[in-house]
Amino acid sequence: MRQRHRAVNTNSNISEEEQNKHSKSLFFSSEKRIFGICLAIRIVNALLIQTYFNPDEHWQTLEVAHRIVFGYGHLTWEWKKGIRSYLHPMLFALLYKILVFLHLDTPFFMIKAPRLLQSLFSAVGDLYLYKFSRVLFGDHVAKWALFSQLANWFMFFCFNRTFSNSLETVLTLVGLYYWPTLRVSSSKFPSVSRKLGLALAALACAIRPTSAITWLYVGLLELIFARDRLQFIFLEAAPVGVLVLGLTCLLDRLMYGSWVLVPLNFLKFNFLSSGGDYYGTHKWHWYFTQGFTVMVFTFLPFSIAGIIKSKHWKLSGLIAWVLGLYSVLGHKEFRFVLPVLPIALMFSGYSLAVMEKADYLENKRKGSLNTRSKWLSKTRFAIFFLLVTNIPMALYMSLVHQRGTEDVMNYLSKEALNEKVKSILFLMPCHSTPYYSALHRNLPMRFLDCSPREEKGILDESDRFMKDPVAFTSEITKNGSLPSHVVLFGSEEILLRDLLKSYSFREIRRFFHAHFKVDRDLQASVVVYALTSK
Repeated sequence: MRQRHRAVNTNSNISEEEQNKHSKSLFFSSEKRIFGICLAIRIVNALLIQTYFNPDEHWQTLEVAHRIVFGYGHLTWEWKKGIRSYLHPMLFALLYKILVFLHLDTPFFMIKAPRLLQSLFSAVGDLYLYKFSRVLFGDHVAKWALFSQLANWFMFFCFNRTFSNSLETVLTLVGLYYWPTLRVSSSKFPSVSRKLGLALAALACAIRPTSAITWLYVGLLELIFARDRLQFIFLEAAPVGVLVLGLTCLLDRLMYGSWVLVPLNFLKFNFLSSGGDYYGTHKWHWYFTQGFTVMVFTFLPFSIAGIIKSKHWKLSGLIAWVLGLYSVLGHKEFRFVLPVLPIALMFSGYSLAVMEKADYLENKRKGSLNTRSKWLSKTRFAIFFLLVTNIPMALYMSLVHQRGTEDVMNYLSKEALNEKVKSILFLMPCHSTPYYSALHRNLPMRFLDCSPREEKGILDESDRFMKDPVAFTSEITKNGSLPSHVVLFGSEEILLRDLLKSYSFREIRRFFHAHFKVDRDLQASVVVYALTSK
C-alpha cells in the first residue's frame, strides 16, 4: 500500500478561521498573484546581476545559441566530444530569433534578454516551491518556504543565470510537485498524474544527465511504496524515458550532423574517466563542510530544525542522497547541487512557520492579538537576522564581485558597434569573459585554450601563460599579426606592461573586478589595451 506523508499541523490549538486570518494576505490570495509578484521580483533580480560567476553560463548556453542563430560563436571541446545536448541552448536560440525579428539584437538586449528569459523560468520554480510546500505542509509553511527561497542569497545570485542547472532546478521543483509518492493524501489538493512527473524528470535528465541522481532516488521510493511496480516500470517510466531520449537524440542528430548519444558520452567522461577532474578537485566532504553550507548560508540552522521537526525523511533523504553521490566525484561546484537547495529552504520555511505559530499562541495566551504584537521577538529577530545577512551578500555578489569581465565585454560590444574594434586577444585564463554572445560582432577573437590534454604533464595555453606571461605573449605575438585590442587581468598587466608598450599598445580602459582572489592571484581589475599607430 502506498504510504503517504501526513501534512504536519503547525497550527495546533488554533481554529481554522483564526489560521486563515493569520496566514492569508493579499500576496497569497491566488496562485496567479503569487506568480506575478515572483516574476516581478525575478525580473529585478535578473537586471541586478552584473557579475561573472562560472563560464558555463555563457560558453555552454548563450555562445552555442548565438552560433545557431547568427552563424558565428565558439563551440568548446565539450561539443566536439558530444557530451552536451543542444536542447537547452535551443531555448535561447529561439529568444535570439525573436530579438532579430523585432530588430532588438542590440548590445543591451543581447546581454540582458537571456537572463530576463531565465527570470520567467525562475518564477515558475518559485511558484511550484510554494505549491509543493503547500501540498506537504499547508498554507502557512508554504508562505515561509517561498520567503526563504526569495531571500536566500545564492538563489538570488545564481537562479537567474542561464545555466542548465537553473532550468534543471525549475524542472525538479515542478516534477516533485507532480510526483504522487511525495504528496499528502488529501482531498484538498487535486490528484496528479505520475506520468507528468516522469516526463518532467526525463526532460531534466535530457537537459543535464546528472539530474538522474535526483530522479533515481525518487524512482526508488516509488518502487518501494507503489503497489503497481510493473506498471510503473514498463508502462510509464520506460515509454516516457524512451520518448524523451528519442526526441532529444533526433535534435542532437540534426545539430551535430551525426548520431550522438549525449547521456552516454557524458557518463563516460565525467564518471567513468573522471574527465571533470581536469578542472580541479575538492575533498569528498566539500559539499557538507563548505559548498552546500555556503549556499544555504544563515538559513542552515532553520533548515536543520525544520528537517527534525517535520520528520519528512523522504524529502530530507533526497538532500543527503544528492550531496552524498556528488561527493564521490572529484570535481565539485556549487551549482551542481542547486536543485536541492530549494528543498533545504522549504524546511527552513517549516521552521519559521513553527516559530511564528509559537509566537502567535503566546500572544493569544496573553490576550494581545493586535497588529503591532502579531510577531513577538523570536520571529521578528529571525526574519531580521536572515534579511540582514542574505541581502548584503546577494547584492555584493551580484553587483560587485567579479564584475570586470562582464563590464569589459559590455564596453567592447559598444566599441565594436561603432567600428572601433578590429580584433581582440584575451590574455587571461580561458573562458574568463563572455565571448561572441556578448560582443555580437563577427570579429577575429582569440582566447587561451584549456581543453583537456590526453597526455598527462602537457600544459595547456592557459597554464603556460600563467606560468610565464612575458615569454608566452612574446611567442604568440611573433607568430601572428597584432590584435587591435588586448584584454587581461591587472595582475598580469603589471608584468606585461612594458612588452605591450613596446608593441605600441596603450591602456585605454580599466574595470574593477574583485576585492579578493578566487582561484589564483588577486584579479582586482580587468585592463584593456589598444593598438596605436607608431
